[in-house]
Amino acid sequence: MFEEVTSFIRSIYGDGQVQLHEPRFIGNEKNYLNDCIDSTFVSSVGKYVDRLEKMLCEYTGSKFAIATVNGTAALHVSLLLAGVDKDDEVLTQALTFVATANAVSYTGAHNVFLDSGAENLGLCPDDLKSFLNQHAEMRADGFCYNKTTKRRIKACVPMHVFGHPVKLDEIMAICLQYNIIVVEDAAESLGSLYKGKHTGTIAPIGTLSFNGNKIVTSGGGGALLIQDEKLAKRAKHITTTAKVPHRWEFFHDEIGFNYRLPNLNAALLCAQLEKLGDFKKNKRETAEKYKKFFSTSGVTFLTEPSNCESNYWLNAILLKNKDDQLKFLSVTNDAGVMTRPIWRLMPDLPAFANCQKTSLVNARRYEDTVVNIPSSVRV
Repeated sequence: MFEEVTSFIRSIYGDGQVQLHEPRFIGNEKNYLNDCIDSTFVSSVGKYVDRLEKMLCEYTGSKFAIATVNGTAALHVSLLLAGVDKDDEVLTQALTFVATANAVSYTGAHNVFLDSGAENLGLCPDDLKSFLNQHAEMRADGFCYNKTTKRRIKACVPMHVFGHPVKLDEIMAICLQYNIIVVEDAAESLGSLYKGKHTGTIAPIGTLSFNGNKIVTSGGGGALLIQDEKLAKRAKHITTTAKVPHRWEFFHDEIGFNYRLPNLNAALLCAQLEKLGDFKKNKRETAEKYKKFFSTSGVTFLTEPSNCESNYWLNAILLKNKDDQLKFLSVTNDAGVMTRPIWRLMPDLPAFANCQKTSLVNARRYEDTVVNIPSSVRV
């Protein structure tokens, strides 16, 4: 069966080495890059940064967009905007890319790792509710505290895994009861819709990534999507080294970060965003091919949740057990078709081994059975 899967993937992507996800530069990328170089504005000041932020707002419907040097930087700043402080706690899912947990650590806060859903790789609302019922208490200051650790629980970061939206309405409703701010990690889901709204724009703050393997890329790059003007202004200020505007003086009124996206990267991304609609359509067509093929194979192909429209950033299948996962990875990669397992769970990494966690029954099942298969835009 695994050899049949390899042959089917080659029927989509052709002979030779098949990458997991590679970028496509088929638009104005070279024109905009040359224009940027000719302008000499290749750093964080330039017209393409402004154009990029405007394009992101127009595409997603976000009120404000702030470009950053990468998605992890956007996550870091989003947590600062949410008021996360040293020794606070942030609830997130154990099954995520390490950037989510790293960004929490940058603030001096502590990760608390929750399970994924039985039908969705993202944060499980039932596990969130159960954890808070068992461990949380509201205090006179209006904040929620963990009865076990005595720390304030300040934020919750659900991540839309592989572009498939989490059950955001349920998560936000639960967090509202406990005065916990939700930050959307939409690094993988640009173009995905949850109940008709773009992911990253539903919570007060969302973050995007434009890493080289994303649906559109600027080489690196990221962005914050923000719905409050005051927060947006603060985001732009602290990502620009907290420098107070002046014609020549250098005065910085707080600790800031050199997190602004260079104009050169923004030029590349503006061209990519012009193709985003085509890329999404192409990827959804590929997902339909996979869905049809796997429907009679005994292997589960992961599809978009109900009431959602996914960008199908990375297609994924669910195998029966760990042995099948390892065999599939070996057969496909030996044949020159790149496949990859899902991430190791965050509390299994040395940096996060001492973090509080729930039972993670679903997440551990996914860790042993999920494999990503080639998902590039077809040319």
